[in-house]
Amino acid sequence: MEKRFDPIKDKTAEIIEAIMQSPDMPNDDELLFKIRLSVEEAAENIVQYAYAEGEGYVVVKTERTPTNLLIITLRDEGVPFNPLEQDDPDITLSAEDRQIGGLGIFLCKKLMDKVSYTFENKCNILIMEKQL
Repeated sequence: MEKRFDPIKDKTAEIIEAIMQSPDMPNDDELLFKIRLSVEEAAENIVQYAYAEGEGYVVVKTERTPTNLLIITLRDEGVPFNPLEQDDPDITLSAEDRQIGGLGIFLCKKLMDKVSYTFENKCNILIMEKQL
């Protein structure tokens, strides 16, 4: 499945639902929960921060390989930003003592098997993988 959202302003829920309704998704509630949380974090970050005016686009793609690997790709031409370069939050601290931000991508990295980022042809490309 591949779908383009243009513009993305106020379309976080629509983007998440398009990904989660993909025929590539597993029929396993526990896996779907982990995937959905990761997708929500990634999509929300793009919608909120990729474009200053919120008028940009995102292309989402899901693919299930013959080895039953789910690959979710989100591509945008927003501000170049590699979320994987951010330090993981110190989750041993209380919520009041932790710095704001960073928990979403930390969750993605913990819930998915692999998360990678590249910047190619003026595009941010975030890829999340989960073995099904």
